[in-house]
Amino acid sequence: MSLLEQIKAKAAQKGKTIVLPEGTEKRTLLAIKDIIANKLAHPILLGNESAIRAAARDAGADISGAEIIDPANSVLLDDFVQAFYEMRKSKGVDLDKAKATMLDPLFFASMMIKMDKADGEVAGAENTTGNVLRPALQIIKTAPGISAVSGAFIMIVPNCEFGDNGLFVFADCAVTISPTAQQLAEFAKASAETAMSLCGMKDPKVGMLSFSTKGSASDPIVDKVIEATNIAKERFPELKVDGEFQLDAALVPSVGSSKAPGSLVAGQCNVLIFPDCNAGNIGYKLVQRLAKAEAIGPILQGIAKPVNDLSRGCSVEDIVNVVAMTAVRA
Repeated sequence: MSLLEQIKAKAAQKGKTIVLPEGTEKRTLLAIKDIIANKLAHPILLGNESAIRAAARDAGADISGAEIIDPANSVLLDDFVQAFYEMRKSKGVDLDKAKATMLDPLFFASMMIKMDKADGEVAGAENTTGNVLRPALQIIKTAPGISAVSGAFIMIVPNCEFGDNGLFVFADCAVTISPTAQQLAEFAKASAETAMSLCGMKDPKVGMLSFSTKGSASDPIVDKVIEATNIAKERFPELKVDGEFQLDAALVPSVGSSKAPGSLVAGQCNVLIFPDCNAGNIGYKLVQRLAKAEAIGPILQGIAKPVNDLSRGCSVEDIVNVVAMTAVRA
């Protein structure tokens, strides 16, 4: 059974409710049939019901079994408006502004999760990452002890002896452009949790990557990774993490033992934390294209409850897969 098949099987056991705020988006509508047929989640589409049903007819999409909620007519609206007003009145939000905001499906979706009316959200087929994240960070907020959101990719590399038999988690490849040392440490913790919850890794080993291994080079970015490693070890003592590592020292046992003797994870890492988003994005795409690896993600990490962002170039299958991953993490 492939990793995605395992994730879908776990999702089917959970019976979670996932809200899809882009209710008239064609690929989202086409994904509903597979989501329902495979019992991956109970999907909720947001938007005007007539418009959603018309869009489904035009797309040839079967949305039977999906719930439709129109924020403008929902019995939840008044409570959501009041809740958002209380959250944001110190920022100058009045009741009229709160109501206008709650009519936005992305904000309504985040409030559904905050108020336990849904377990997770999937969006981004027609919205930017910023548009998806903004309401999530204002309403759901980051998880306790986490100061920034990261975007991880599950990498499945064929015919690979490294990592967890070719299985890796890479982060941050998508969200926080220039993280602080503290944020890198938090990405290490969040990525190890992703490795366990989604990939089924029993023993995640985290490598903090750099162009230096254990002081072989000197630069402020190396210092940041060293500091991040120390913070991760102090804040998350249960985490198997070390660095700073060049990539070969993180992956190749002989190189790891030579360049980082005594390290418990050198040469064995299956979770790789890049020093910034620039390196992470380049790194995952290099592996995806040159090694013909499967890249699953980005998986948003660090939000208190699961919200996942799609690429605007996503396929119907991508949406189905991300709904399943969101349900598993809920």
